[in-house]
Parts: sequence; structure tokens; C-alpha cells
Amino acid sequence: MRVKSFLPFAPPAIGEEEIEEVVDSLHSDWITTGPKVQQFQQAFAEYLGSPGALALNSCTAGLHTALATLGIGHGDEVITTPMTFAASVNVIEHVGATPVLADVEPDTLNIDPARVEPAITPRTRALLIVHYSGHPANLAALRDLAYRHGLAMVEDAAHALPARYRGELIGASSTPTAFSFYATKNMTTAEGGMLTGDPEFIERARMISLHGMNRDAWKRYGQGGNWFYEVVFPGFKYNMTDIQAAMGIHQLQKLEQFQRRRQQIVQAYTAAFAGEDTLETPTVRPDVEHAWHLYVLRLRHAALTISREQFIEELGQRNIGTSVHFIPIHLHPYYRDKYGYRPGDFPVAYEHYQRMLSLPLHPRMSEEDVADVIDAVLDVTRHYHR
Repeated sequence: MRVKSFLPFAPPAIGEEEIEEVVDSLHSDWITTGPKVQQFQQAFAEYLGSPGALALNSCTAGLHTALATLGIGHGDEVITTPMTFAASVNVIEHVGATPVLADVEPDTLNIDPARVEPAITPRTRALLIVHYSGHPANLAALRDLAYRHGLAMVEDAAHALPARYRGELIGASSTPTAFSFYATKNMTTAEGGMLTGDPEFIERARMISLHGMNRDAWKRYGQGGNWFYEVVFPGFKYNMTDIQAAMGIHQLQKLEQFQRRRQQIVQAYTAAFAGEDTLETPTVRPDVEHAWHLYVLRLRHAALTISREQFIEELGQRNIGTSVHFIPIHLHPYYRDKYGYRPGDFPVAYEHYQRMLSLPLHPRMSEEDVADVIDAVLDVTRHYHR
């Protein structure tokens, strides 16, 4: 079987409301960080029940700003996961600290608390936790470790909007938590991110994220503003624009609708694949609500005559777009060479990486699209069943 036209992996779902709001910004006197950023920040914090929120130009900016605000730097170690995009680990290098990797759980592919504790040393300052694919990490165990060892914690929630852990939305706590609004995410501002946390932390982060200035442009150039400012930290240039926030305001309002559609697609995939001896479907633990940013299938190679790479090629020939999330950090040349990693150093991450692929999952998918993906996957498994 072959789908008539190529089905992309994760295109954005943009409506007329977002377009009109962006046009309104372009017609206004304010296109950089201004009133719409403030509106978006407030709405986002209210949605999560978070004590504070800071809109930024990426999730990477949120993570980097969080580490800098915590004062983490040279001589410090930060423990994180090998099963993530490089940004999660790059920011540790950016502040001059040393990333220390701990292997993942074989079911959720989140960082394994049992592997974290042995990695803690006198130099460890923080845990950087990634909620892989939208499934929350084991926060109870990780928070206990952080408390007992006096460590800060930062959450990378690039995939985890709107995930819940034991009934609480990720990002609702005072723990610094970074979200992504990249084009493929569950809601988008094209590029963009949000950092949540307690108000005092967010105010320090706000200065650090904009050159270390104690007044942003809106406070200086808006009506009643004052031109005077001081630089209190050699900060970054990470602010979100009103053009981006204009999209975010309406994307946030549509998020629950988007999630219902994602859940319907996930249910269809799991129902179709759960009984296949060639395929392993994603895990969902009973104490979480999965955000379903990704639907990650894992192939059972013992039941197939082709590799993961060939499986992806076969789906591509059937016009189904896929991806792989992720190439583990320790396999990338920079980290491999700097820290002397070998593939087997994190055996769980490495083994599962070799057999994973992510299927299309986005709210623009029709029932026909979903059926096409299912038919294509099953067609490949039938042709190449051992």
C-alpha cells in the first residue's frame, strides 16, 4: 500500500485566530516584547496554576536562564539523561558546568532515579529532569533525592504540556520548568518557550534573560515608562516578541482541543499495534497523564528481518513521515570525544535507541491519515516478519 501524498511527521495547526492576532501586532506600535507577551505569560501561568511565568524565545533559553539564575557554573556538576535532544545538555556546558549522564528506565525512557543517586558527588549542584515524549518522570523519587542531597532541580518540559504527575500539571510547582513552543510541539509560537517558577526566581530570571537589565523595553518605552536602566548581570538576549505571543494566546486556548485529538490518535495506534509481536507500544504509568508529544514505537528486532533504518525507509516509501527521538547524548561526537563515552556506557538508552521510531502525531491528522499510518506500519511488519 502507498498513501497518495506524503503525510508529514508534525506540521503546526495554525488557524485564522492566530493569523489575525499576528496581523494586529504588525499593525500596532509594538512588535517586540510588550503587552501581548504579558498577556500570554499571565494566561499560561493561570492555565498551569504556576506561581510565575516568563516568555522566552525557546525552551533552550529557559533551561539556560534557569541554570544561570540558580548560580550554577564552573566546577559544578548537573545530572541529566542521555535520552534527550542536545539542548538539554548543551545548556549545562553553556554555564561552564559538567553534565553527568544517568541511564533511563526501560519502560518510560525517563531518567532512572536508581541510576541518579550513584552519580551524585560533592560537586553535584542540580538535577536536570527531562519528561521524555510527554510522560512525566518519577518526580517523587527525584524530588526526594534532590532534598536529601541538597540539590536544585530544573525540569525540561519541552514535551510535557499539558502532562500531569499525580494530578498536578507539570510546571505548576515552584521548581524551575522550561516549556517549548517550537513548530512541532503540542502548541506553537513558531519558535518560543516559557520558564515557570516562583515569582522571586522568575524576576531574577527576567533580568538575566534580557541583558541583565533591570528594566525591559516595555517598561522603558511604553506609556509612563522611564528611560533609565542598569545592568546588574551580564545577561542574555532571550526575550519573546509580541508577534510570537500573539500566536501563543490562541494556541493556548486551543490546547485542550488539540490534546483530545492527540489522545484519539494514540488510542487508535495502540489498539492497532498492541497485539503485534513485532512492536512495543509506549508505556503510561497509572499516576500520570501523558502529554503525548510523541508516539514512540519500539521494534522487536527478533521478530523482524529488517533494521530500524530499513523500517523507516519502508514507511517513507509508503509516504509516511517519521523521526527518531533521540540519538542519545553520549553518541554525539562532542560529548563522546570530550568525556570518552562508549555506546554501551548507558545500555538502556543505547538499546532502546536502536529500535525506536516516532510516528506522525498532530491534531491536523484526519481519520484517513491515522488509518494510513496504521496500514503502512502493519504492511511493513507483514512483509518483514521473521
